[in-house]
Amino acid sequence: MFKYLILIACLVGALSATAFPPGLVPMLDGRIVGGRPVDIAEYPHQISMQYYGSHRCGGSIIGDGKTILTAAHCVEGVSAKNLQVRVGSSFHNEGGQLIQVTEIRKHEKYNSWTIDYDVAIMKLAEQVKTGAKAQIISLNRAAMKGGELAKISGWGATREGGSIPKQLQAVDIEIVSQSVCRQQYGSSRITDRMLCGGVNGGGKDSCQGDSGGPLIVNGQQAGVVSWGSGCARPNYSGVYANVQNLLPWIEENSA
Repeated sequence: MFKYLILIACLVGALSATAFPPGLVPMLDGRIVGGRPVDIAEYPHQISMQYYGSHRCGGSIIGDGKTILTAAHCVEGVSAKNLQVRVGSSFHNEGGQLIQVTEIRKHEKYNSWTIDYDVAIMKLAEQVKTGAKAQIISLNRAAMKGGELAKISGWGATREGGSIPKQLQAVDIEIVSQSVCRQQYGSSRITDRMLCGGVNGGGKDSCQGDSGGPLIVNGQQAGVVSWGSGCARPNYSGVYANVQNLLPWIEENSA
């Protein structure tokens, strides 16, 4: 988590000057704002990525149950031997099943300057023991439309600059159309590999600690928490990696 703060500080000058409208600072490490504490049984696909035993990012259980989908920026510069995932627990620091990561596959086109192609796969040493509190999530194949209801979850800070909660949080938002999101961030900033979500007036967002976590629409994962300008700000949506447009890579690298 501290590495992300350092990374953001290093990127601010270049990104603010070139890739973002004036005054915008991208936040790479998302958080749940405006949500509520939930039980893992409501979001059994959710995992906590543990770096040297501390929560780093979110992710989701996919494929064969030995595969985790997360954000590329969550695993950049990190060795698999230093990562574990906790599944089946409402709390990032205890309970459930703790499994060693054996391999990281980051999208080869991931760009840390534009935050494009922000997806990665982690392979596990053993299969997740599925049940009421740990389940595989299916991946969305349909194009998203503005206004569709979505759910996001994670252990990120509940306010911009705040500390992270121990219990899983979740909030309901809506999909924001590409045209509106491009008006917010600039037409060249939002690519087809990105999907946006938020609420009118702000106040609810995945926007430190939630990156890599799932955005769910109609029971399927449609996005991966990626970046945004601050947290839950009125005129800026949260930005997610678009699962539909990255699905061929995800499926190929899940095998």
